[in-house]
Amino acid sequence: MARIRVGLLPSSSFMVGNMAVPKYADAEKTQFAVDRETGAKLFTITLFFMEEDRAEAMKITVPETGLPNGLKPGVPVMPVELFATPWARIFNGSLSDGIAYRAERLDLVGGPASAAEAA
Repeated sequence: MARIRVGLLPSSSFMVGNMAVPKYADAEKTQFAVDRETGAKLFTITLFFMEEDRAEAMKITVPETGLPNGLKPGVPVMPVELFATPWARIFNGSLSDGIAYRAERLDLVGGPASAAEAA
């Protein structure tokens, strides 16, 4: 599957929409989805993406190791190493398609952690 790096404008910003929830590998929700390379549990988080005169909600998959402390709705963040993967499948004769987003980690923007890192 082709992964496409997502290019962001300098004016792009993201805000946490809801808390990260575990991603499951099965419909029964008995097996956590894990990163193939690191084995870290995967989580899905909804972020509000704002760029120039538009805004949209995006669901992004992030490994547990890439979720900083202090995440809560309304907190500004920036996805690092954001990729998009187009997908399509036929289920019961109907085509479903979309784009799956994945980030290596989320960085808090403008919070105490950012100030501490700059010092």
